[in-house]
Amino acid sequence: MANANPSTRNPAGPTHFKLMRLIAIVLIALIILVGLTVLVIWLTIKPKKLIYSIDDGSLHNYNLSNANHLNATYNFILRAYNPNKKVYIYYDKVDIDVLYDKETISKGTIDPFYQPKRNTTRFKLNLASHDVALLDPIALNLKVESSLGRVELGVKLKARIRFKVGVWKSRHYRMKVSCTPIIVHFSSSSKGFQRTMCDVDF
Repeated sequence: MANANPSTRNPAGPTHFKLMRLIAIVLIALIILVGLTVLVIWLTIKPKKLIYSIDDGSLHNYNLSNANHLNATYNFILRAYNPNKKVYIYYDKVDIDVLYDKETISKGTIDPFYQPKRNTTRFKLNLASHDVALLDPIALNLKVESSLGRVELGVKLKARIRFKVGVWKSRHYRMKVSCTPIIVHFSSSSKGFQRTMCDVDF
């Protein structure tokens, strides 16, 4: 007659469970602490909204063919102002679109840069349209406008930025800047340029 083996308990089981629970509690507490620290820093600093504008612009080498293909060069002065006293900004990626009648007619980029506190940075944007095909209604509108010696354009930026306060750096944020309408005169025009303020969103 076989003897039944007495059941045995693994003494390490409860101890292992308690250890894992303790580690989980510590990790959650650290995450909450870091989040609260970031929130306190952010609320204490109260960062102000960045200010963008197009301070100058002109249109050169304009040609719209009978086949509605556009060639032109665009020169803009983009002004970026950081009004914050304690916040520095890393611009890790900046893409630029030039638009006419909500259609993109040129693309470009700005090299990554670092903007100190209370700093104004200006960029010379030299962009171009090379044989860009336009839809018939858009081409017709452009022909009518250009006959007046000026056109209404838009400039949009999409950027990946980070904020820096002391030694702390934020995660990446996506920033969108919309500058419209921009009234751009042909290079031969004697009329002055009127600054266009931009909308900034995160």
